[in-house]
Amino acid sequence: MTGLRFPGRVLYLAADAAAVRRQLAGYDLTREAAGMLRDNVSTDEITPAWVCYHFDEKLGDYPYLGLACGSEHPVTPGSVRAGGFAVAVAGKRYGKGSSREASPYAEMLAGIRLVIAESFERIYRQNCRNLGLLTSTDFSLIERIGRGEAIPLEEFTRDEDPFTTEIIRRGGLFAFTQARLRGEVSAPAPSRPRPQTFAEKILARACGRGEGAVAPGEAVFARADWRYAHEYVSPMSIRFLHQAMGEDAPLLDPGSMVFFADHLTFVHRSMPPERRAMGLLDTAQAMAACQQAFCTRHGLRLHGFLRDREGSEGISHSVMAERYVQPGQLVVGTDSHTPHCGALGALAFGIGATEMANAWVTGDVRVRVPSVTRVRLNGHLNPGVEAKDVMLHLLQLPYVQEGRAIGQVFEYTGAALASLSTDERATLTNMVAEIGGFTGIVVPDEETRRFLRERRGVDLPLEAWMHSDPDARYSHDIEVDCGALEPMVAKPGDPGNGMPISALAAPVPVDIAYGGSCTGGKREDLARCHEVLAWAAAQGLRVAPGTRFILQFGSQDVRDHCVRQGWMETFKAMGVELIEPGCGACVNAGPGVSDRPDQVTVSAINRNFPGRSGPGQVWLASPSTVAASAIAGRIVSFGQLRGDNERR
Repeated sequence: MTGLRFPGRVLYLAADAAAVRRQLAGYDLTREAAGMLRDNVSTDEITPAWVCYHFDEKLGDYPYLGLACGSEHPVTPGSVRAGGFAVAVAGKRYGKGSSREASPYAEMLAGIRLVIAESFERIYRQNCRNLGLLTSTDFSLIERIGRGEAIPLEEFTRDEDPFTTEIIRRGGLFAFTQARLRGEVSAPAPSRPRPQTFAEKILARACGRGEGAVAPGEAVFARADWRYAHEYVSPMSIRFLHQAMGEDAPLLDPGSMVFFADHLTFVHRSMPPERRAMGLLDTAQAMAACQQAFCTRHGLRLHGFLRDREGSEGISHSVMAERYVQPGQLVVGTDSHTPHCGALGALAFGIGATEMANAWVTGDVRVRVPSVTRVRLNGHLNPGVEAKDVMLHLLQLPYVQEGRAIGQVFEYTGAALASLSTDERATLTNMVAEIGGFTGIVVPDEETRRFLRERRGVDLPLEAWMHSDPDARYSHDIEVDCGALEPMVAKPGDPGNGMPISALAAPVPVDIAYGGSCTGGKREDLARCHEVLAWAAAQGLRVAPGTRFILQFGSQDVRDHCVRQGWMETFKAMGVELIEPGCGACVNAGPGVSDRPDQVTVSAINRNFPGRSGPGQVWLASPSTVAASAIAGRIVSFGQLRGDNERR
């Protein structure tokens, strides 16, 4: 191959809406004329949640529909495809957020063949490569492409591991997998023995090296103990599998595959009339039917909708942690929040639709061994400070904000961690997705064993290898003085907009308070909410007039626990709206979403990108802060609520 040409136009995803509109209207801009590029473009902006109800060529009408340029959204349906663009250009941390492969697939279907950005999120870039969409951080390519120059393929494979290079060279993961199944691809020589982190030990075992070693940057294929998917992504995986390998492609080890209906359980409650008029409710509900048919055909395990009432059995991450995952296992899921299960001492990470389809056939996944950042949670958390506050603190650190943590494992340790329950630890590992990391992990300990005994009745001994070697190498250390932390919130627009609640310059009235999702719907989260509400009831307080307080259970196991504890009576007496399990408001598909731009939500979910949970403004907070804010009618911590009441 002499080189690649990109006949077509360049689309600068500019921060200025007028600049974007000019390009869509047919005017070509220079890099200078485009002005400041949009940083932190999330997959929610590339393909808003409702767009992802499509998983076919229709996606090509919708890339960048959610792109926010200030308060404006300049891209309209079909405009990118009609514009004849071949290259898209953006700023830092492009493709952050959900692992939805619909985003690069929509770009491809609209004609985009190359995305250039200052930096990329790991899952987004990996999805691009798996599909055959090229990416680069070299802005000098723009001028060369403009001159009609043929760009050598090596420009896109430089500094990549051998497997990634071969995937790019062959045009995508399926072509690579077929070559691998024919025996045309061989694994690189293993690394020499070296001190290992716990995450590296899991990878070494998963790629067949036993007590051997892996090294950061090395390419391996790792056998997955669990592969799980949900109805929001699995239809695309099924489509890709059938297109590439036929409808009769054999699935390897079906017993380690688990499926969930959790994302779209309540979509009928929140879908606005204009979306219904487009036929999108039927389109969305067909996704679960597609997954159901696939599971029925192959005899696969499906945690689906409840039969006796509206709701799901549970959110995928919650159920995997409660029922399946064990310490030392390798787990992959079609969701960026798969690291949730790292709280149990598993190496759990999200993959895209193409990767999951391949994993169904091969049983393993390609991994470029990540480096590891150690997070020492020193001291002890003060009363009222929770794991969510720790995460909002981490997310606003320069190391994370500057994108230096992208693709890394976050290993949590320290005295404060030792005192946290597994549910709270799951918040720390889950939200490594917001950091842009590979995963989060906790070395299993007696708390892990307690969790397994309590939730599953299993007394599981911890194996001797389950630790990080004392002289293991870390790429970075983050020290957190937990005693200095206070309750936090993240301002609307990005989880990295963290600040102490005490620093709010003016009261923030709350229209909706939402507790739920994989991050905020665990037993411990509901316990924190109940603590606030029980105190409020004793003071003669209720949910503030004009504020809706919604609690959604993460799983039926959580709901049953609340019933056994007698918490349901308190919730109902205080005016809480209780919702059966499902992802709901977290994916703009259920009760708790806003329906007007002027509405303010305080939410226990994990991300608040524009449009993520309706058109309103979403503030992220811990479960107790969400509950306290529901009582006060404005954003306050539980400590502030009690102090205000004492002063009355």
